[in-house]
Amino acid sequence: MEWLPESPGSGVGRVYHGLIRHLPGEGVGVSGLVTGSPQVSASGAPVQAFAAPDASLPRRLWRLRSAVRSRTAEHRPDVVAAHFALYTLPYLDLLDDIPLVIHFHGPWARESDAEGDSALVVRLKGCVERIAYRRAHRCIVLSEAFKSRLVHTYGVPANRVRVVPGGVNVDRFDVALSPADARTRLGWPPDRPTLLAVRRLVRRVGLGTLVDAMQHVRARVPDALLLVAGKGPLADELRTRIRHHDLDDHVRLLGFVPDEELPVAYRAADLSVVPTQSLEGFGLVAAESLAAGTPPLVTPVGGLPEVVRDLSPDLVMESASTTALQEHLVAALNGSLSLPGGAECRDFAAAYYDWPVVAQRVRAVYEEVL
Repeated sequence: MEWLPESPGSGVGRVYHGLIRHLPGEGVGVSGLVTGSPQVSASGAPVQAFAAPDASLPRRLWRLRSAVRSRTAEHRPDVVAAHFALYTLPYLDLLDDIPLVIHFHGPWARESDAEGDSALVVRLKGCVERIAYRRAHRCIVLSEAFKSRLVHTYGVPANRVRVVPGGVNVDRFDVALSPADARTRLGWPPDRPTLLAVRRLVRRVGLGTLVDAMQHVRARVPDALLLVAGKGPLADELRTRIRHHDLDDHVRLLGFVPDEELPVAYRAADLSVVPTQSLEGFGLVAAESLAAGTPPLVTPVGGLPEVVRDLSPDLVMESASTTALQEHLVAALNGSLSLPGGAECRDFAAAYYDWPVVAQRVRAVYEEVL
């Protein structure tokens, strides 16, 4: 769908970029197709842009089909790995006996419904998804929660689905800064209990609920500060909510934080918060926070608990409600919860989510279809 250096922020883009970089280290030759500018091919990565991201949909689909036809004619791949159902459909008839593995990053139709698209659009997207996923020889999902959805919503046989979590470059997030030094670098207040939420500003991720919860948190922890990193269509609505609750000194929207600054931002926070309300297949931001040594508190939605509960069940909130968020945040900030320290978080991330570990597991799935 995109090439991370040109369009940062998407979880799909992060996973795709990570696999392109790390699969060769596990003995897998890769050749990628993405939407992007002509400069994608000059980036040094084995990736080519088949169309501009803002090209019309028919043009993107036709250019993708032409690119796949050309590639497979020049050199027959052992496996075709797809990361978006819509960009799988145009070339299904060209694959013949080439095995297809689809990486399922989320229920496209359900996400569309959650953001208010029309019933017709939602149905069309669901149809595209079912055609693509049922054609795949294997599907790779980020969590058991998404495996269940793929099986029960899309009718994919369970024996074709494999769970492989998202990956993080643990060394990059393990910055050589203390939390105090990180706050100084970012210009954050040095002595306030600080929460960080790194999220796209859309409805399903629960930032409105988190802002509501901060009313109670402020009453119990008067200096508490929530910083929200991200951009999206709900920015104005969230600003209005913050003003309505008189939380201007306790909740700040940082806007988009560049990818290179995220490790420092995680390190600067006392805790990160992932307040998702629906449709969270994994929660890459929770794994990134662990890699930076900052405990993430997550709602029990989708695959989020799977990311952290083997490290500490106290990292999982009781529910995604405002009450559950506010009580859990207060308990975490006042020390009532026994949360893992920085070294424990980093060690856990290195063992389960470091890219070489994840790439090796992905290679094993590709080998199954050969």
